[in-house]
Amino acid sequence: MANANPAATEGAPRVTMVEVSERLANPAPLGLAAFGLTTLALNAFNAGLVDTSSEGLVWSLGIAFGGVAQFAAGMWEAKKNNTFGFTAFSAFGAFWVFLALVNIFTKTGAIAPVAPEGKSLFLVCWGIFAAYLTVVTFGISRALQVVFVLLTILFFGLAIGVHDADGTFMHAVGWEGMLTAGAALYTSFAILLQETWGRQVLPLGVVQPPGSRAKSK
Repeated sequence: MANANPAATEGAPRVTMVEVSERLANPAPLGLAAFGLTTLALNAFNAGLVDTSSEGLVWSLGIAFGGVAQFAAGMWEAKKNNTFGFTAFSAFGAFWVFLALVNIFTKTGAIAPVAPEGKSLFLVCWGIFAAYLTVVTFGISRALQVVFVLLTILFFGLAIGVHDADGTFMHAVGWEGMLTAGAALYTSFAILLQETWGRQVLPLGVVQPPGSRAKSK
């Protein structure tokens, strides 16, 4: 129905719609670097390459970089609507803070030492978490597949290694952990190069999520 009195709308305020676009930096290189460097440092000790008297540095690094920085990367992934990045970085950031605090509190006598069975249970739980994240990576990239397959093996290996009396098995697990860290650092570097230079320099093996072809038909 037409407006019977056009003059009635002449004095009404005009509403202008303004669309604000926000472009956020990719937090994945930070999250992967935080995870990779901290994992590398810890597993250098597990492999027996560094004397355990310097282990306190790992826990400080675990809180500041593996924990806080990685957790922050997870929050930025949430802002970018990346559910996988949000889940993985936030969870493993919290993991590093927890692990560091448990070791610090144990060293200072604030809590009783955790029995090997308790450590194994904790590591198996995180191995299960890493395993189902691994399944999700099969719809993201080959690089992340390698990271999470190795990480899943690492968690279950550590769960066994805490019962290793002479340390031989744990040393082998430490080397596998450094390989995991290397895969994470490679992926971080590859994404950082791509984001900064605007082109792919190192391959990531990006894959099409399962079922996406069927949806597009």
